[in-house]
Amino acid sequence: MASKKASNKRQRGAQKSCSNVFSMFEQSQIQEFKEAFGCIDQDRDGVIKKQDLKETYGQLGKLNVKDEELEEMLNEGKGPINFTVFLTLFGEKLNGTDPEDTILAAFKLFDPNGTGFVNKEEFRRLLMNQADKFTAEEVDQAFALAPIDPTGNIDYKSLCYIITHGDEKEES
Repeated sequence: MASKKASNKRQRGAQKSCSNVFSMFEQSQIQEFKEAFGCIDQDRDGVIKKQDLKETYGQLGKLNVKDEELEEMLNEGKGPINFTVFLTLFGEKLNGTDPEDTILAAFKLFDPNGTGFVNKEEFRRLLMNQADKFTAEEVDQAFALAPIDPTGNIDYKSLCYIITHGDEKEES
């Protein structure tokens, strides 16, 4: 009896997590994701597999995709990629930004005096030479959104807000 109860609890938990992913999107977005899923699921069996990805890439003109690259994509799903998993992966990617306070704490490491600013050129150097190295183009893209004062300092508190809430200029 206890094992049946535990099994039912696991099933309810699985249902709850599935329903949560659907609540992350508007109905029109879910429909668009269904259409995209249908385009990728070439054999229409409800699961995206390596052959589906190969055929999709082929239709897009990219014929020599490495198996390792395809397997890496499939491994992001940590199991068969049905529509719910597909939607979950997109939800994680679209909503995967760290909370504002986490991003602020990271910036504060580069601001020992607590001014709320970091030097643009010093920050550029760090981004291009430390950890996950950015390219010059990636840094330029990031700085395009950054509020930079005339002396070359980034207002990282405002930047954190833009990262987590969007740029008002983009939305208008």
